[in-house]
Amino acid sequence: MTQGQKIRIALVGDYDPSVPAHQAIPVALDRVANETGLNVQAVWLPTTDIGDGASLQAFEGIWCVPASPYRDMDGALTAIRFARERQVPFLGTCGGFQHALLEYARNHLGWADAEHAETAPESENAVITPLSCSLVEAFAPIRLRPGSRIAAAYGTLETQERYRCRYGLRKELEADVFAGPLKVSGYDQDDEVRAMELDGHPFFIATLFQPERAALEGSTPPLVKAFVLACAAELI
Repeated sequence: MTQGQKIRIALVGDYDPSVPAHQAIPVALDRVANETGLNVQAVWLPTTDIGDGASLQAFEGIWCVPASPYRDMDGALTAIRFARERQVPFLGTCGGFQHALLEYARNHLGWADAEHAETAPESENAVITPLSCSLVEAFAPIRLRPGSRIAAAYGTLETQERYRCRYGLRKELEADVFAGPLKVSGYDQDDEVRAMELDGHPFFIATLFQPERAALEGSTPPLVKAFVLACAAELI
């Protein structure tokens, strides 16, 4: 890439200035830009504006952000599928993690009736269901899988992260969901899935926690930095 060339990142979600993660994301990206010297341009894309996904071709990376339910779930799923199938660097946090699982279940595993219990509480085939213990404003430890891309980003196998979440993967589906290229890359202390990544993809990582919020406490989130660097590699 040439010096000063913009790295365009689509922030897929419905912006709400009262959401801490939404406050944190531009701060996190600015910190990464300042540390790396990269020209990062982030654009908020409401889920209602995604449509068929054609506009996503203008971006080097896609970040599906927290604060679901989204106004248009199909818009979010279209963006995630675009990133997954077209090898575009992808980061999903909180709601982005949940919907990345849903998109993968529907379109890769072929579970066409897979649902999210938050928006389809009566569904018998919800892959995303209420957590046994709500993680609203929790700050909890995470164990990262040795050799994973996320562990490389953090430079450690143990970290602590903040959550604002009530839903996660339905536990009994774990073995089936992660039998293929999608792999668990982080667990909590109760062996619940908290991070995942896609083998064979330049960068496709999703976390149930919200790593971006470290930026509000004066730290550069390692995962956000790794994501931006993966986006920059698209321009080389």
